[in-house]
Amino acid sequence: MAITYQTEGIKMPDIKKKETTEWIKTVAASYEKKIGEIAYIFCSDEKILEVNQQYLKHDYYTDIITFDYCEGNKLSGDIFISLDTVLTNSKEFNTTYQEELHRTIIHGILHLCGINDKGPGEREIMEAAENKALDILK
Repeated sequence: MAITYQTEGIKMPDIKKKETTEWIKTVAASYEKKIGEIAYIFCSDEKILEVNQQYLKHDYYTDIITFDYCEGNKLSGDIFISLDTVLTNSKEFNTTYQEELHRTIIHGILHLCGINDKGPGEREIMEAAENKALDILK
């Protein structure tokens, strides 16, 4: 069982991997989930657009794409995060880059825990879950 952090054509973001991994495990446990194999792939806008087009048939940029390979209560998946969009979002939402990066990192885990953000009222539920998880990190 492991969480890995990789990059695709960009520099690794400045994250404390051990601390981040423990935080992710704590958040997962709060949903009665265990960590299986989770791979974070930090990339550029161009790479996430390519992934979006190739696998999801979406022709747009996004901050995160989560591929869910969960089995039972064990969380497993590949989580692509565009650091370009994280930076853009941090400016747009008037947060620090680090806070926005952590919000995006945990957003993928929350998706794997079963929280969605596309339907009516779901975005507010996701945002509340993100805020609760960010409070644990502080």
